[in-house]
Amino acid sequence: MEKALLWAATGTGFTFLMTMLGASVVFLFKNQIKENIQRVFLGFAAGVMIAASVWSLLIPAIEEAESRNMPGWIPAAGGFVLGILFLVGLDNLLPHLHPGAFQAEGPHSSLKRSTLLVLAVTLHNIPEGMAVGLSFALASQQHSEGGYTAALALAIGIGIQNFPEGAAISLPLRQEGNSRFRSFVYGGLSGLVEPIFGILVVLISGFITPFMPWLLSFAAGAMLYVVVEELIPEAHLGEHSNIGTMGVMAGFLIMMILDVALG
Repeated sequence: MEKALLWAATGTGFTFLMTMLGASVVFLFKNQIKENIQRVFLGFAAGVMIAASVWSLLIPAIEEAESRNMPGWIPAAGGFVLGILFLVGLDNLLPHLHPGAFQAEGPHSSLKRSTLLVLAVTLHNIPEGMAVGLSFALASQQHSEGGYTAALALAIGIGIQNFPEGAAISLPLRQEGNSRFRSFVYGGLSGLVEPIFGILVVLISGFITPFMPWLLSFAAGAMLYVVVEELIPEAHLGEHSNIGTMGVMAGFLIMMILDVALG
């Protein structure tokens, strides 16, 4: 448990640091990144999350279920659907504003646009923190050094895609009239939920062991919901969307190599 907790804290701490580094680009650009660069960033993040959902979450969920003599597809499919429904529920219950959007989603709220922007990204960072924490918890339960390496690969991949995610929130905050420093702080803190949920999952892992396959696929479903609902559409806005597509391919390729090479 202590080893898993330390690794989870390190892994999610890295993902949080990368969010902070991404948010720091607000000090380098006047108000916004060029649209093509933004599309590459968003596409890259989408590609990483797609590959991570398959190799780091769904496949381990199936293998873990089969090791317990149950059909692997049942918890994989069931948890996947629950993860989607979880984020659909959050999207409908909590007010939030996606970067680049003009109208907030969810129930009507008097909160400032900047607050709604931070809420949107924060909500979508929850499954990423859970995914990293669950991977380290599973490695601890299996007493697998290879499992720790695979979980580390997932943390590295999530951290890499958190860099453009941090920029994607801090720059719109700057456009909303916030100071550069405030935009940086708010953008960076949107990733704080990752170590919180990652460490929390490890702490309660002893109680959720029978549900581990379900939880792994739950995180996968939630992450892919974010990809399809937000990242890919935003990466393909405009006339020339192929650059966003190449970003998706690059992100998928890098995360796949990380997982296979280190897993």
